[in-house]
Amino acid sequence: MDSEEALRHFHAEEKRFVEEQGKDLELAELTHSWISRTLLHRYTYHFSVLGRPIIQFPQDILAFQEIVWQVKPDLIIETGIAHGGSLILSASMLALLDYCEAANSRRVLNLNGTRRKVIGIDIDIRPHNRAAIEKHPLSHLIMLIQGSSVAQEVISQVQNVAKGYSSIVVCLDSNHTHEHVLAELRAYAPLTTNGSYCLVSDTIIENLPKGSFMDRPWGSGNNPRTAVNTFLESDDRFIADLEMDSRLLITNSPGGYLRRVRD
Repeated sequence: MDSEEALRHFHAEEKRFVEEQGKDLELAELTHSWISRTLLHRYTYHFSVLGRPIIQFPQDILAFQEIVWQVKPDLIIETGIAHGGSLILSASMLALLDYCEAANSRRVLNLNGTRRKVIGIDIDIRPHNRAAIEKHPLSHLIMLIQGSSVAQEVISQVQNVAKGYSSIVVCLDSNHTHEHVLAELRAYAPLTTNGSYCLVSDTIIENLPKGSFMDRPWGSGNNPRTAVNTFLESDDRFIADLEMDSRLLITNSPGGYLRRVRD
């Protein structure tokens, strides 16, 4: 058995375990209870990427790098910046793709010559976060846009930049109300290239106990998951990658890994 055949055998075997895991209702209940309990301790705030805080479950961070390696995008579009950890994660993966391509072709990596880019959009990029992002070693891969992600002038700016790219991943993680996320999906999901992903964060809100977000305008019945459900009803170019849910179990985005399957 050669290495490629061994890897295919490994993946086939693990796929069976993932399917069984996804059907384990007791495990799903335990997972939901565990996630709900972590809200008391701000668990998702405990991690960072290359020096910048990232408000994500480690499982989603790992899933994201799998997607980037699979898709090999030249552009990643993100709504919601916060401390910039997600932007740095995206930039680090794009830098790694550049490095691997240079190594495979036995050429010197030219940092100034890379086409790959991360666009980060936020209605309020706080000065200390902007300063930290702009002085980071990966800042040359990052373009910051301050403004509402659903404002037409911002959408148009992103659309114009995206015209120059052939492989695009989209990540939506800003205001989590149904109306806002649905508007983001309609504006940015179409920029996702066929075979790539539009990732919608915090769909988990729909599964959490009522009252978990008393200080926020979103909650049960009004959140990214309800927006995803509405979006998928009217756009058959995307499907929810439910195998991702079965693999991760612990995720901020159940039903939110949207894969584009047709043009």
